[in-house]
Amino acid sequence: MIKPYQQNNKKKIVLLSLSVAITSLLSFSNVANASAAVPAHTEHTAVENNNVDVKQARTSNETLQEWKSWTNDHAYSLTSIQPEKLEKQHIPSSNFDDLAMLKPLLHDKRIVFLGESSHGVAEFNLAKTRIIQFLHQEMDYNVLAFESGMGNVMNAQGQIDKQAAQQTMKDAIFGVWWTKETLPLFDYAKKTQQTDKPLVLAGFDIQQQGAFTNGDWLKNSDLAKQLSNVEEQLAQWSSSKDLQGYQKAKPSIIDIYTQVKSQVKLKEAELKSAYPNEPHIVKLMERTLADRIRLANEYVELTIQSNIEIEKNNPEPFLKTMEWRDQAMLENLLWLSTEIYPAEKFIVWAHNDHIRKAQSEVMGSPYPVKLMGERLPDIYKKYSYVLGLYMAGGETANNMREPMEVLPPVKGSVEDILSTTHKPYTFIDLRNRQNERGNSWMFEPRLSYSWGIMQESLVPRDQYDGLLLIDKVSMPNYLK
Repeated sequence: MIKPYQQNNKKKIVLLSLSVAITSLLSFSNVANASAAVPAHTEHTAVENNNVDVKQARTSNETLQEWKSWTNDHAYSLTSIQPEKLEKQHIPSSNFDDLAMLKPLLHDKRIVFLGESSHGVAEFNLAKTRIIQFLHQEMDYNVLAFESGMGNVMNAQGQIDKQAAQQTMKDAIFGVWWTKETLPLFDYAKKTQQTDKPLVLAGFDIQQQGAFTNGDWLKNSDLAKQLSNVEEQLAQWSSSKDLQGYQKAKPSIIDIYTQVKSQVKLKEAELKSAYPNEPHIVKLMERTLADRIRLANEYVELTIQSNIEIEKNNPEPFLKTMEWRDQAMLENLLWLSTEIYPAEKFIVWAHNDHIRKAQSEVMGSPYPVKLMGERLPDIYKKYSYVLGLYMAGGETANNMREPMEVLPPVKGSVEDILSTTHKPYTFIDLRNRQNERGNSWMFEPRLSYSWGIMQESLVPRDQYDGLLLIDKVSMPNYLK
């Protein structure tokens, strides 16, 4: 699928056309205000959830007050979400005193999933950056894996010492996170490369995200040009409705990727020279090219079929593309954790939808299917911690960088209950709680907002291990 903010004007036009087509799906949605401000991006596009009536159980005022009182007594308040600055290659540990409560919760966890209910929130980017700094420096989480292209992040990590932090950010992650608030994270990552404990960047998404290599390492200008051409062709076919045309073109596209992949081990020295900061460049390049072959062989046909059916108001093929993508993302994440960094602890940056533990059970979600977090093997779930980020007010942005006003919390909703602290940044642990009178809200269906505007009903403790609520948010300061 085409992503926004790519430099090719033709791709921008294709994206806008796709967004218009997707908007037709909103006639299915029964979520208030969703049709006016749905996130317009292929990663998180609203579709109908079988006309589910999104509700939560009736709650008496007395019970709600008990919940709020308990939450006020048991929640933690962060003192800041502003990223810290390295001082002599180190951040004073005292700067993280307000995050020390995470240490007993995470001491035996290998993966910490950091979610977000919207990609367009400045405060989410800031808070996650500071939490990552804490996890890296204080708890030895040394690999940061993004919901972004494996090859793109590989490319950025491989050249992190050669270029400015802003360029690394743009090379690595989707344009929805190209913001001034995310930049301190990449500045921090760049500076840690000079320490004995660098923060390593990785990606696990399989979708196309612009060029992941210029092909110079091939030392074959004709093959490098062919690689560039098939990358563009694949992106264009992904936005088309010509299934038969693609099926005719597919063999030649796969052939080019196969030729390039056959050169990887032969060009090991050239790859290591081109990507000096990525010691696993050979394995990662092979994996990325294998993913491209899978994409060309399976995924593009699914997306073309989805493009056709969207016009017929049929969301089922689109949901199949979501399931396919998340299964591939999971396989990549597991591969990274077993084959590339088997002894390292991971931080995962992704949307709430991808990391939730039972996404298919979320009523009202535009994606009523099993996504990555739900597909995670049980042993990984045991040693993981899933943190969902939400907002109680302010302004967010969709993936076209358009502003959307966050709707006021519904009485008895997750946001309403956590807002009782009247603090700007409220964290609460769910995982280590037993159902009791004051916290029974965690164990029953509660409303919450996806993207700040779309009502969903979920059992908080079934989906997350912890929650972080930002009281008031704002749009990011986007970089061109």
